Amino acid sequence: MASFRTTGVALVTGAASGIGRGAANALAEAGARAIVFADIDEAGAAKASDESRKFATNPEYQTRAYALDVTDPKRVDAVIKETYKEFGRIDYLVNSAGIDTLAYAAIPDNDMDDYERVMATNARGMLLCSRAAVKVMEKQEPRTFATKLGATRDLGRGTIINVTSVLSYAAVPGKVAYIASKHAALGITKGTAQDAVGKGIRVNAVCPAWVNTAIHEAERKKFPPVQDFVKAASPLGRPAEPEEVGEGVVYLCSPAASYVNGIGLIIDAGLTLTVHLGI
Repeated sequence: MASFRTTGVALVTGAASGIGRGAANALAEAGARAIVFADIDEAGAAKASDESRKFATNPEYQTRAYALDVTDPKRVDAVIKETYKEFGRIDYLVNSAGIDTLAYAAIPDNDMDDYERVMATNARGMLLCSRAAVKVMEKQEPRTFATKLGATRDLGRGTIINVTSVLSYAAVPGKVAYIASKHAALGITKGTAQDAVGKGIRVNAVCPAWVNTAIHEAERKKFPPVQDFVKAASPLGRPAEPEEVGEGVVYLCSPAASYVNGIGLIIDAGLTLTVHLGI
C-alpha cells in the first residue's frame, strides 16, 4: 500500500546489528531513497549498509555507513550534518543505539558506574541525536501525500522513532539501570513530541519485549534461565525478530501514521496482557 511506503532519507543509529539493522532493512524494502547506517562499530555498519542493497526497492537507493558514538555530541552533530549535506534532508531518524547492564544486581548492590554508562547511551545519547536532527528537520520543506480519495495529507518535515522497550512501562529485578534508561527514553519521546510538533516533526517510540539480538544472546549467557522464561512468558513462546520491530518502525515513519504522535508502541505478542496470570 502506498501509505506504508517510506520513500525519504533515513538515518539509523545502532544500525550494525539487531533492531537497528532490522529497521534499516525494513525501511529499504519500503522504498527509502537513502539510508545512513551509523554505529560505534563502523565495520559492522559498513557490512550492514552493503547488505541492505538487496532489500531496497527504490531504484534510486543509496546507502552510507558512518562511525557514531551517540554519547559524543560533536560526532553526533557531524554525522547529522554530513547526512543532510549529502542527501539534502533527513526524513526519518531512528534512534536504535542501546546497551544493556553488565550484570544483574539488585539495589543496593547495583554498580553506579554501570548505571551512568547505560544512561549515557540509552537516554542521553538518544536526546543528543534527537536534538541534532530537529535542528536540521525544522528547516526542511514539509512533505505531502496524496490519499486514495484525492486529498492531500501534510506529512510534516520529519519523524523520529526511538527504540525503547516494554520495560519503559514495567520492571524486572536486578536491572535498575536498564529500566531507568528505558523509562527515560519514553519520557524523551513524549517530551520531544511536545516540543517538536509545532515544527512539523512527529516523534514516537517502539517498545518491544525480548528481541532476538546480540544483547538478548548476551543476556541468555549471563542468566541462562532467561531462555526458558521467555518461552513460558511470551504468548508466542519466542522473542521477536528484529524485522518484526523494524516493520513497526516503518509504520510509524510512513504516511499511514501521519496522525500518530508521542506514543510508545508496545510490540510484545500480548505479554503485558497476560503477566497478571503469574506466568
